[in-house]
Amino acid sequence: MIMDSQVIISAVIFIAAYALIVWDKFDRTVIALSGAVLMILFRIITQETAFMEIDYNTLGLLISMMIIIMIMKRTGVFEYLAVKVAKISKGEPVKIIVLLSIITGILSALLDNVTTVLLILPVTLSIAKDLHINPVPFIIAEIFSSNIGGTATLIGDPPNIMIGSSVKISFMDFILNDAPIAIPLLFVTTYLFVLIYRKKLKTTQEAKDKILAMDEYKCIKNHKLLIKSLIVLGLTIIGFLLHGVLHFESATIAITGAVALLLISGLKPEKILHEVEWKTIFFFVGLFIMVGGIKEAGIIKMLAQGVLDITNGDLVLMSLAILWVSAIASAFIDNIPFVATMIPMIKDMGAMSGMELMPIWWALSLGACLGGNGTIIGASANVVATGIADEHGHKITFGGYFKVAFPLMLFTLLIATGYIYFRYLLI
Repeated sequence: MIMDSQVIISAVIFIAAYALIVWDKFDRTVIALSGAVLMILFRIITQETAFMEIDYNTLGLLISMMIIIMIMKRTGVFEYLAVKVAKISKGEPVKIIVLLSIITGILSALLDNVTTVLLILPVTLSIAKDLHINPVPFIIAEIFSSNIGGTATLIGDPPNIMIGSSVKISFMDFILNDAPIAIPLLFVTTYLFVLIYRKKLKTTQEAKDKILAMDEYKCIKNHKLLIKSLIVLGLTIIGFLLHGVLHFESATIAITGAVALLLISGLKPEKILHEVEWKTIFFFVGLFIMVGGIKEAGIIKMLAQGVLDITNGDLVLMSLAILWVSAIASAFIDNIPFVATMIPMIKDMGAMSGMELMPIWWALSLGACLGGNGTIIGASANVVATGIADEHGHKITFGGYFKVAFPLMLFTLLIATGYIYFRYLLI
């Protein structure tokens, strides 16, 4: 009876908080923190467990990369890149959205999608400002590209890191299995975004001429700080690529880079820390605790168990069910706890039935990563990007994003379904 009441109360808190976020009349950070507090006050989750549910690796990575980006911002490098991209594209917004989307996807595969968004968004906002156009279409396309690009590799998205670590799947295994579907999806969705937004991707000839006449080299304000920043950023990126060899978490590498740059930059730390997107950070804190609450109440496990029961051990049904349930769940719930719950259950199922599990692991990876594109809270990159856009006066509402992104997410899932079936399940 106690367990039943915990399930009901935690579900009501989570659904109510989610509904308020969707309604978009109140600050989403306050709503998420309120939901987290209610989970603790109603004893769904203890304070100690709630703090353990917070993914400090994600928060450490976010805060550290924000610090590095805020220091780099003072060099003028983002204005330089913005002018360079705009000039390469001849000031044409359609070419710019294609170029930025492809760059975002590639970088997300090599780094991680959150770091990539933090690097690309300042460039995007600067280009949009110079061309006098709304940056929202660019930002939504880049969110999509970051999650699709992150799907391609072991280090691109947290679910892949978790699956790879638990099942001992290598970097090259992800390249050989996820990249062949992620790369085509990146180009296809970029083309679809051009079709969706082509009427809004217009600027004046005057704005184009102004951009083409600009000297990008004059944008650099502090050459010494730029050199220091690029060295630290480069070493940090190398650290990300070698984190499996170094045996350090990505947050540890990012924190080391942020502290090193703070030490050698000569800037006052309080000014840099003041510019960190703390509102976004605390939104994550609230979200992690709320999801931890429904996890503690057993709701996520019930959902996962239901999938296992319904499919009755059939490999085809199991793989496709995992793909779709993981995607839908990841759009509305954080994919990290869902994947954490699914991994041991899939392992147990394999031990009991003796079935081949690799198609299921790839289905879980594709579902969790691609599903994150469905809503503005589906993945870390989405939350960070929309938070930064909001801070710069370009609010992306839950409904506005959902209307465009969710159907496209379903489209990518349909393609992924065919890929999983024909590559792994067709006998």
